[in-house]
Amino acid sequence: MKAILVSVALTLTAQTALAGSLQIAPQTVTEWKSVYGTVETRDRIPARARIGGVAVMLDVSEGDRVEAGQTIARIEDDKLAFQIDALDARLEALRSRLTTAQADLERGQQLMERGVISGQRLEALQTAVDVITGEITGTEAERQVVQRQIAEGAVLAPESGIVLDVPVSRGSVMNPGEAVAVIGGGGVFLRLAVPERHATALAEGDRIEIEGNDGTATGTLAKIYPAIEGGRVAADVEVEGLDPRFVGLRMPVRLPVGERAAILVPAGALHRHGGLDFVTVETAGGPLSRAVVPGEAVTVDGQDMREILTGLAAGDTVVTDHD
Repeated sequence: MKAILVSVALTLTAQTALAGSLQIAPQTVTEWKSVYGTVETRDRIPARARIGGVAVMLDVSEGDRVEAGQTIARIEDDKLAFQIDALDARLEALRSRLTTAQADLERGQQLMERGVISGQRLEALQTAVDVITGEITGTEAERQVVQRQIAEGAVLAPESGIVLDVPVSRGSVMNPGEAVAVIGGGGVFLRLAVPERHATALAEGDRIEIEGNDGTATGTLAKIYPAIEGGRVAADVEVEGLDPRFVGLRMPVRLPVGERAAILVPAGALHRHGGLDFVTVETAGGPLSRAVVPGEAVTVDGQDMREILTGLAAGDTVVTDHD
């Protein structure tokens, strides 16, 4: 077997012409950890009912786009309409009493001018008018409160964005504060769950690699959350051009979790023969093809490199180009 390898090496050496060389020195490479990230909206805000009642209108469903302040549902409470009717009847009665009291006051003023009634009696008539006027003002204010409650039956979108969830349906009985829909807004980011043993190796601002259908993209680690839950640390990654259509979509992500020394050669320095990988090394006796075991591909300053696991050592000179 050794004789066969030597024969192959000599044959390859005879066919190789030197066109460039690289002296091997260990280089620092980044170690990456593969995890999954989930597309999340920056804000996740529920649109809540402000009054209790029945949902008589529901104008959105999951996936709809809404604008801030848009009416997405309406809650009605029949008791409020009955209160308005009762207050209207009360106001009508008070206005009738006020008309009578004002007429009594005018007659009293005329009689006072002729000295028929006393000043005390006139003051009593004026007080009756003032009391009824105050009751009308209070009742009108009470009616405005009820009208405001009816207006608050409109459920408004708290923020512009996409409807993520609608947990109710038309005709549902709602309580004050209950969520009618959940709105996601403020853009999207990637939420990661990183094993806690790698948490100390991460820092805000680190470059993150995301593998998508359109190739590999890069993002920036924007925030690392301090709370550890279930042995994992949550982190947010800012990614430009992230598709906001599918919230909850999982995407493979690579995180930088450390550095190590490695021997790298340009990818073009490797050549294959007989199922083995070789590199050409300059020696005192001339160029010689040496069998190596290549590792993963690495990009350094835009150049494609391959890590060499065995077969090369620091100080070796490798031929990088072949004619």
